[in-house]
This record gives sequence, structure tokens and C-alpha cells, in this order.
Amino acid sequence: MFVAHIPDGRARRLVVRSIEIGVPLLAVGVLLAAHLGALSPYPAMAVAVGTAAALAAARLVRLAVRLHTGGTGFGPCRGAGFLGFGLVTSALSSLALLLAPAGARSMVALGGLVLAFALYLFGMMMLPGAASAVRVRLRRAFDGLSLGISLAFSAWVIPPAPLPPLALIAALLAVVGLPVVTITTLRAYQYRRSAALCGTGAGLALFGHSLITVLLGSGASAGALPLLAVSLVAGPALIAAGARRARPPGQPPAVPGEPQTTLSAYPLLTIPAILATLSALWHLVTVGAFDATSILLGLAVIPTLVVREVLVMLDIRRYAKRLATQEAHFRSLVSGANDLTMIVGADLLIRWQSPTAARLFGLSDADVLGRAFPNLMHPDDAADVTRVLTDVLAGREVPSGRPQLVTARLRDGHGSWRDTESTVSDQRAVPEVAALVVHVRDVSERQRLERKLNELAFTDELTGLANRRELMRTIVTQRAVPGHTGALLVIDLHGMSGINDAHGRQMGDAVLAEAGRRLRSGVGSADVVARLGGDEFAVVTVDRPVLAYATGTRLLTALTAPYPMPGAVLHLGTSIGLADLSGGDGVDDVLRRADLARLRARQLGRNRVEWYDDELEEQFTRRLDLERELPGAVRRGELDLVFQPVLDLDDQQPVGTEALLRWRNPALGTVLPAELLPVAEDLMLLEELARWVLDSACRQLAAWSQRPRPLWMSINISSRELIAPDFVSWVGTSLAEHRVEPDRLVVEIVEPRGAVDVPAVVTQLAGLRALGVRTALDDFGSGQASLAQLRRLPVDFLKVDRTLVTEGGTREGEHKPFIDVLVSLGKRFGLEIIAEGLETAEQVEQARRAGCKLGQGYALSRPAPAERVEAYLEEFPSPSR
Repeated sequence: MFVAHIPDGRARRLVVRSIEIGVPLLAVGVLLAAHLGALSPYPAMAVAVGTAAALAAARLVRLAVRLHTGGTGFGPCRGAGFLGFGLVTSALSSLALLLAPAGARSMVALGGLVLAFALYLFGMMMLPGAASAVRVRLRRAFDGLSLGISLAFSAWVIPPAPLPPLALIAALLAVVGLPVVTITTLRAYQYRRSAALCGTGAGLALFGHSLITVLLGSGASAGALPLLAVSLVAGPALIAAGARRARPPGQPPAVPGEPQTTLSAYPLLTIPAILATLSALWHLVTVGAFDATSILLGLAVIPTLVVREVLVMLDIRRYAKRLATQEAHFRSLVSGANDLTMIVGADLLIRWQSPTAARLFGLSDADVLGRAFPNLMHPDDAADVTRVLTDVLAGREVPSGRPQLVTARLRDGHGSWRDTESTVSDQRAVPEVAALVVHVRDVSERQRLERKLNELAFTDELTGLANRRELMRTIVTQRAVPGHTGALLVIDLHGMSGINDAHGRQMGDAVLAEAGRRLRSGVGSADVVARLGGDEFAVVTVDRPVLAYATGTRLLTALTAPYPMPGAVLHLGTSIGLADLSGGDGVDDVLRRADLARLRARQLGRNRVEWYDDELEEQFTRRLDLERELPGAVRRGELDLVFQPVLDLDDQQPVGTEALLRWRNPALGTVLPAELLPVAEDLMLLEELARWVLDSACRQLAAWSQRPRPLWMSINISSRELIAPDFVSWVGTSLAEHRVEPDRLVVEIVEPRGAVDVPAVVTQLAGLRALGVRTALDDFGSGQASLAQLRRLPVDFLKVDRTLVTEGGTREGEHKPFIDVLVSLGKRFGLEIIAEGLETAEQVEQARRAGCKLGQGYALSRPAPAERVEAYLEEFPSPSR
């Protein structure tokens, strides 16, 4: 057995559509065959109506499930369900007529009609868009009921012959139910096509039920039943078609084109009244008297109309109350708003203003209404306001599509001018407004704050002087003047950090404020004094160079004078750099030149005034050349090592060497470490240089390992390089690679200062000692050396500066150099002392007498390449000699 395969959703929909069309057509064919006598009427009705109703009921059940799962509410779901049950009732009624005895078929038909009547009416009223609330459904029911009673009255008084009771009941249900269904269908403002199909189908079904009941109740022949049952087949088919066209629950419904009040006004109420009146007139003319039934039917029209009017009145009261509430909300919203709203006509006259006018601007209606909107504005702004309003009226909108914005000054009720911003919206398309809506906002406070912020943006808060931004703007303005003259002075105060540390930041701020006051009083009225930040100031003067230098000297004298403060008299050092405003390529270049001059004044001993000259530019250019050439120097093979021997001061024999770095660049020449290392640190190249130095030193040690006299070699490593996590590991790797004994390598470091992590330095030195590598503390005594470091750092050598060899104090009239103290201290700590920087034979002898065993310096041997050091070593006999 094979089952047909539906390839996709499109083919499946085609098959479903074919079934929904083919089954009703086949059912109509069965009914026509029964009408022609080919089939028995009741079985044909049962099969045809049952099949068509069952198919339509399945479609309604699916729609109910979709509505329920889509979250549209229980009402629409019940509406589809009631229609489905109505279809099931139609099918069961046809089947019951087949099974019921002949005498009971009229009662069965009437029962099916009553049940179907209720189900179809409930279903239509609860479908989406048919009615939004219970009171609306009641009004729909009474609209249809009044029209139905009128039709029933007309049908009763006009026909000449009365109907049997069962037929009369069926006819009354028909004339009542059909108007209700019709009115509900016509008032469905959503899903119009679907509602029209469902309403027509329900009406046909009710009409068919009623005709069959009337026919059976009148005792007529059953031959016409199949023909009447066609409406019971067409009705379910149309209901199914309407269900198929219903919008999916997930899709938002269309915006209603008209309100629910469609067909709900007085013309609808006149229809039943006119029908009843015309029918009564006809009956009076033709018959002349009314029976009891006619009178009851005529009187029944009145209560339905009254009830319907009561419902309408309640709705109107409810709607009026809602409008009043909304109006109260609107008034409270407008009254509490911070904007003034005005309605301006096409003639630019003000028609209405919100109640906030008195509160915000002190304007009454008498002051504003009937006046032209531009006349409220400042005369200088009125033309712009008129132009904007005219553009809006002409339909010329701003490119962004936003409402037009008008900035103008408005005169308030007290005669003062207020800064305002107004947005203009064209509401002429709204019939209730038909004018321009202007929202006016007072921005006076915001404008004041903006001016204050602008002032703060260009002013230093502490001193009240101009800030860097204002200084740059002044330089730009000054340079733009044809034939301009002038100079820029950059001033650096020295000693502020000490004042802040010793006396607190509040005292430091007071000193800075006093310095700013002295600067302001020491320059001309056309000069601009600015604070660049921290302890740096600047002055832009319009004087020529000679007078500018005199101004700098005068300011230097004023700034270096004592600062009497509460509880202390403070002193500051000052460095001033000058640069001509006409020099350089721009503002930044002028500031850079003055700053270079300030740096030279600081290097030359402070409390000086220095001019910018070409030498400073050469130094700056030299720095740029170093930064450009240094990257890649290792790869290009431009680095070199020279070696300075370390001698035993007793026998003048070499015991070791110090490897010194040289950079030999073809363009820059030979660059020494003092110039090279700061640049390498800024460029983050110290680690690369240190690796190269270590590798080259170990290679040279390996080459000298065959000499009869073994030598050790020291290399210089900064504290930052030392605390690198992998420093110890790559020292061990380099030693192993070149097969060098660890004790022949000495790592020299400078005493840790500043932000260096001293515990990390101690840990790394201990790691080197664990490898067997010896360490040395270099340049001890050249700065603020701390004896406490000697106990903390695990070093083997202590290299002391030559100043400690010659300097000392007096004790009982005898001169005693510091080197004697260090030698005895070194012996106590187990350190070997190396006197470095020995330049004369007297210094060598002095170090030897102090007990210093090792020495290094120009007096003993100068740094030289490896070849010359080897030749130098050949001059000394080996120990075997």
C-alpha cells in the first residue's frame, strides 16, 4: 500500500483547498440528486449536510486552537468554538431528521434551529473584531432584536394567512437571528473579509434551518427539503472560507479604519420604527383591525428600542467620563510641564496658550492671545522666527525630518528677556487643531550654565589664571596678527613636591595661588598668564625678545622671593624658558621650543632664564635620530663590547674585566651607554640589549677560557631587567650554551631606588647565586647610597665610586677617607671591595693603603676591544712562569 507524499507546504495547501471546495460541491450534487428523486431526501440530507458541516467544523477547531495559543484572549477562541459547535449542530440535526419518526421531525427540526440559533449568534459576537466588550455585544443583540421584531411584526400583519405555531416560532427566530448576524457582520471593523464570509455562512445556515422547520411544521411534502438543505451546505463552506482567511495570531491586527460606532447612530434606530409604521399602515388599510398577536409584536418593538437607547446612554456617559478623565490628565500634564505650548494659526496669530504661561513666563491670555507670535520675540530675533514659521507653513522641513527649532529671546510678563528654544510642529492636518503647535522652553539657566562652563573650560580653578586651552588659543590669535611680535615663557617651579610632603597639599595650593598672583602682577595688561598644570606656568607676552627676556628676569626674581605662609617661610626654585612666537610651524611647536629652553635652564642649575636656540633643536633632533635608529641595531650587528680590566692592587695583575656596551651606528657614530640606555628604556628595548650583552660576554669568556690565567667578566644589568621573570633562566641557558663556568660571570646592578620592587631584586640575586653566578653592587657612593642595602642584597662585590676614595672627614685632626670605613664594613659583610674610576696613581695608592684589594680605572687600564685586551694580557706572565 502506497501513501501519496506531499512534497512541500504549498502542495499541502493546494490539497486542503481542493478538499474544502470539492466536498461542498459534491454535497450539493447529492442534494440535487435527491431533489430530482434519484436519492431519498433524508439520507441525502444527512450525508451532504453532515459531511460539509464536519469539514467546516474541523477548520473552526483549528482556528480556535490558533487563537488560544496565540494569546489573543479567551473570547475570540470561544467565538470560533461556538461557530464550530453550531456546525456540529447542523450536522446532528440532519442526522436526527433521518432517525426520528415522521411525526416528531418538526419538533426535532425546531430543537436544532433553537440550538443552532444560539450557537451561531454567540459565535459571531465573540469573533475577533466583532465586539470588544459584553456591553457592545448586548447592544448588537438589541439592535438585531429590534430590527427582527419589526420584521416579525411586518411579516405577521402583511401575509393574509397565519402560520402554524411551530412554523411561526421558526419564522420569528429567523427574522430575529438574521438581523443580529447581519448587524454584527457589518460592524466588524477588523478582519472584514473573514467576518463577511463567516456572517454570510451563519446567516445561510440559520435561514436553511428556519425554512426546513417551517416546511416541516406546515406539513408540506419532503421533496423540497434537499433543495432547502443547500443553504446548510453553503453556510458551513462559507464559514470555513472565512476561518481560512483569518489573520494568524502572531501577526498584529490591522489598525481599524473606522471606529466601532459604525452603523450605530440614529439611522439604524429608524429602520425598525419605519418598518413597524409602514406595516401597521398597510394592515389598517387592507384589514382594518389588529389581533392580539399583532398588538403584542408591535408593542415588543418599543422595549427593545428603549433598552437599546439605555445601553447607548450608558456608553455615552461612560465615554463622556473617560473624555473628562483624559481631559483632566491632559490639563494636569500641560499645567505641570516645563514647556509653554501655543497654538499658532496660518496668519501667525496666537490662538491658545497652555496654563503654564503664567507660571513660567508671567504671561496672561490678555498679553498673548491674538498677537503675532514673532512680536513676542526680541526685534533682532523676530525675522528668524518669522522665516522658520513661514518655512513650516510652506512645507519646507529640515533635512533631518525633526521639528523645526527656533532659538530666540522672548519678553516675559515682567519685561525681561528670556533665552528660549521653540519647536514648531505642523498640525494643520488634524481637524481639531488645524494650526501650528509651538512648544516654548525657557533655556536662560542653561545658557548661563553654558557660559559658566565655557569660562571654566578656559580658566584654571585654583589660581583663576587661564588654562592650557586658553593659552593655546591666545597663541593662535597672536600668531594670526600680521607682523606680530611676542614671546612665550614657560615657567617651572621647583620644590612644590617637598612643600606638599612637609606641609600638606593645602599649603601647596596656597603657594601656587601666590605664585599665580605674582606672575599676574609682574606682566603687562596685554600679556596672558596661564597655568599649564601642576607647578608649570606660562606667559604669552607681546613684547619683543629683549623686553621679553627682561620680563622673564623680573618674574624670576619675584618667584624666587620667600613665600611667607602661616607657620613657615617657604622658598621655591624657578626655571624659565623662552621662545619666539613667530618661530616654529604651529602652536605646539612654539610650546615645544619654550619647553626645551626650560629644560636647559633646569639642567644648568635652575633659577635661570634660557632662550631657545638651534643647539636645543640639535639635541632634540639627536634624540629623534636615536629613537629612529636604535630598533634593529642588534639585527644589523651595530652593537659592540669593549672590556676594561680589573687589577689586583697588590701585584698589578689582571683578575677580571668589565664588559661595556658600545653602539656603533654608521650615521650617528659611537653612542655610549649614558646616551643609549635612556632611549632603549623608553623604547622597551632594554631586555633585547641585555640578552645580546649576556650572550656576547659569555662567548668572549669561552674564547678566553684557554688562557693560563682565568679571568672573570662582569656585565651591567638594570634592576628592571633583573626582575624579569625569566632572567635567571636565560642566564643559565647562555652559560650552558657557551660552556662557561658560572663563577666566571659577575652581574652588576645599581642600587635599587624609586619604584623598583626590592624584594624581587633580592629573590633574583639569590637565584643567580644559586646558579653559581657572582653579583656586584655598582656605583656605591655616587648617589644617596644606603648602607642598609648591603645587608639586604646578596652580593659578592661592592664597587665604590672614586669620590669615596678621596673624600672623608676629620677625626682628632686626622684626615680619614670613607674608603677605609667601607673596606672594614665590607670585610664584616664578607664583600670584596672594588675601587672604580681611579684616574691617578695617587688614587690607586690611596685605595691600596685603605685595604682595597681590587681596582679599576684609567690609571690602571682603559676600555679596549677584545683583541687589544688580549694583547694587554699577554704582557703579564702566567702563574706557571
